[in-house]
Amino acid sequence: MRGPIFIISTCALAAPVAVSWAATPTSAQVQIVDERGMPVRDAVVELDPNAGWRGPIRFAWKPAMAQKNIAFVPGTLIVPKGASVAFPNLDTVRHSVYSFSKAARFEIDLYGRDQTRSQTFANTGTVALGCNIHDQMRGYVRVVDTPFAGKTDQNGMVQLTGMTPGAYQLTVWHPRARTPGGELKRSLAVGARGSQHKFELSLR
Repeated sequence: MRGPIFIISTCALAAPVAVSWAATPTSAQVQIVDERGMPVRDAVVELDPNAGWRGPIRFAWKPAMAQKNIAFVPGTLIVPKGASVAFPNLDTVRHSVYSFSKAARFEIDLYGRDQTRSQTFANTGTVALGCNIHDQMRGYVRVVDTPFAGKTDQNGMVQLTGMTPGAYQLTVWHPRARTPGGELKRSLAVGARGSQHKFELSLR
């Protein structure tokens, strides 16, 4: 079985330096492709500064995952550690929400149309969601402890901004990845002028 391979563009090979939060913010562009070189959509890409992150974490999207057309929407939601996620039911049928994941084990009983239930996620990691009534429903909440996180688009690309030059831990997660926990981890350096990176991820 072929394992995950990673390819880093030459502009990403600068020697790591200590993170200095007084430096001018920069950015990192990451592309995820599969073994055939095809873009991987909805992969979660995270950059954790080696020096740690102590500030607030806010994302542009709302911490909410709807139940619509017998599906979780969006299928994967990124939230900061400690966030309370709303689960509005937009269908005409009742739904429940449950998870047996290590990061969060819980069960929300059946509730109806235009009703909302919430759940707080106190631990980082991946939370796989299901509905007791509709077995085909699958959703994922990815709980992170960094503000530098996002999902890849249809071209397998994500642009992370606002970090300062320095050394980071990169984590790529996808539910179909052939890696322990669906994660691929690498050390990564972000330069003062930004950097571009390309990773190949083996998928099931």
